[in-house]
Amino acid sequence: MLIADDQELVRAGFTMILDAQPDIEVVAAVADGAAAVQEARRLRPDVCLLDIRMPKLDGLEVTRLLAGPGVPDPLRVVIVTTFDLDEYVYGALRAGACGFLLKDSGPALLVEAVRAAAAGDALVSPSVTVRLLAHLSRPVAPRTPGDALTERELDVVRLVARGRTNQEVAAELFVSLSTVKTHLSSIQVKLGARNRVEIAAWAWESGVMT
Repeated sequence: MLIADDQELVRAGFTMILDAQPDIEVVAAVADGAAAVQEARRLRPDVCLLDIRMPKLDGLEVTRLLAGPGVPDPLRVVIVTTFDLDEYVYGALRAGACGFLLKDSGPALLVEAVRAAAAGDALVSPSVTVRLLAHLSRPVAPRTPGDALTERELDVVRLVARGRTNQEVAAELFVSLSTVKTHLSSIQVKLGARNRVEIAAWAWESGVMT
């Protein structure tokens, strides 16, 4: 994986935490957005861990260049920031990031987010999911009609938008984990969403959470 943060202490801390994991290797740690794009394109890491505010190119622009909708073979990006209600974070999620963490989330959640991204899933800090998306979104006409989803799929969407894990969704709806995954696959196809972050964003934007 690649780490990009303009604070040397943060880069060193993240590197120490992640390199200590048996299944994670930090292949580059850079101090600005331009270097992040250059090294990410050269090394093609499984996951890019980006600060939202960096010199030269900020995390939003780096995310768009590496994981945006028009990027062929996009990389997986996880955003880390100290700002839990920052419009740039929301922009980064919409630009293709598959995870969002606060820098004080702790080592366990950091490692979990990296592993989730590497597996093609997404993780957003539960403490900020609702606050971030609800604060920065206003109900608008859905990009995809709400009636395209079944009632049970809408139940899954609402729980995902509240930051629930697959296991928690299964427990709350009294269904199996495989059933939740089947619903999520169907929802992604119907909404044209690439991951659960985009499902959550759709839920808040479309007004199904109100």
